[in-house]
Amino acid sequence: MLWRKLLVPLTSLVLVLTASGGAGAAAAPTGSTSEAVAADYGASGPYATAVDVGVVTTLYYPRDIATSGRRHPVIVWGNGTFAFPVVYRDLLLHWASQGFIVAAANTPQSNLGVSMRAGIDLLARRNTDPGSAFHDHVDLEHIGASGHSQGGAAAIVVGADPRIDTILPIQPGPLANIDDVRVPALLLAGQKDSIVFPFLVKAFYDAADHIPAIYGELRGADHFTVVGDPGPFAAPTTAWFRAHLMGDQAARAQFFGTGCGICTDSGTWSDVRRNGLVAQ
Repeated sequence: MLWRKLLVPLTSLVLVLTASGGAGAAAAPTGSTSEAVAADYGASGPYATAVDVGVVTTLYYPRDIATSGRRHPVIVWGNGTFAFPVVYRDLLLHWASQGFIVAAANTPQSNLGVSMRAGIDLLARRNTDPGSAFHDHVDLEHIGASGHSQGGAAAIVVGADPRIDTILPIQPGPLANIDDVRVPALLLAGQKDSIVFPFLVKAFYDAADHIPAIYGELRGADHFTVVGDPGPFAAPTTAWFRAHLMGDQAARAQFFGTGCGICTDSGTWSDVRRNGLVAQ
């Protein structure tokens, strides 16, 4: 349909201009390499961070990964239309500070998910390379996919890859088919998003009746709230990935069970929906 073809490019110039003020100047989170985790998932984690800018993929990861005593799970990331990883630098570094390796695709047109899959392939090669700092420190058994806008749609596309364990699309554009996804999904919308309207994200949620799926609408958020300082997006995204990729039961309780944390947090969320598979 014509409206589907026109919607994705609407984020292009505005997204880049909005990001230019905050993302470039932000400093990498610092911290010790202790295994202690901040109780507030929106706070920086215990790992100092580093960035490796490649041709196809930019990696955000714990700085001391070469001497780490553990394997670190992976998040692959897709950008919004005409945007690059630096636009989302604060969020990606936040995840790295929590112990994740983030493989961000260096493409402003991520919808097909090709570059996101290439990030997994890159880390697989580095994990087996004795000369790499990543050697034997990449947890390729626990991989999540996320992205914003067009990249959110790409996260859904990549979610069909059997290597992916969960998806977290942020305000995803419409060019994806969630019927092909076979892993749990957290679909995030912004209450005041006038580019990817909440009803478009709800359509993905409604179609995801074959997988555990949650729809979360962040109160007051517009399409560019996640750009630069990720604000209210930092805590729930971190908790979701810690629950599914690290086995963090406290984080899991934010989404599952009768005490579901986000279900009662009306200050942060304007709408939360969980399907029957989540309830089980």
